[in-house]
Amino acid sequence: MENLIVIGHPDKKSFCYNGIMKTIIETLKKNNQTYELIDLYADKFSPSRYYRNEKIVKKYQDLVAKSKKIYIISPVWWFRCTPLIEGFFDQVFAQGFAYVFVPITKIYAYPKPLLGDKKVRTYLTHGAPSIPVLTLYLNSVKLRLVMGVYSFVFGWFKTKTRQFWSVPFVDLNKRIKYLRRVEKDVLSDIKK
Repeated sequence: MENLIVIGHPDKKSFCYNGIMKTIIETLKKNNQTYELIDLYADKFSPSRYYRNEKIVKKYQDLVAKSKKIYIISPVWWFRCTPLIEGFFDQVFAQGFAYVFVPITKIYAYPKPLLGDKKVRTYLTHGAPSIPVLTLYLNSVKLRLVMGVYSFVFGWFKTKTRQFWSVPFVDLNKRIKYLRRVEKDVLSDIKK
């Protein structure tokens, strides 16, 4: 299996689901690429470690391990990915599977990524325009994701994150432009 798509949106009519995910799948199919889909809401994945389903976490880890490229799609809610995407990170990208700590001293260690061979591309949709998020909030969503999750799991500078702004408010032409960007990204990934 070449590609893995992980989507964390409850609404199948959403731009994440019916726009970005659909474009990724269509582009992969047109180019004879294999893929697997993890639809966290359809799978009724629990973001809580207390209600963790070991079988589904193991299934997801197996899919991650087999994939070469991973596409993660999420809207931004309260300056984070959806709770199911965040739960996916917590449970699937667990210590021992996705990273290990390498001791430096008795009280300090650094994370060593175990999934550094994967190419990861994330698509985040915002209801907000770019200017306040990038300036006032210092792009905290992307910063936390890249530095706080992906650097542990995949290593530094190994992932690409694209953000689409004001999604509920932009016109059809802007949405088409966004989807053309997704298609170009996937085609670029296929060529590598």
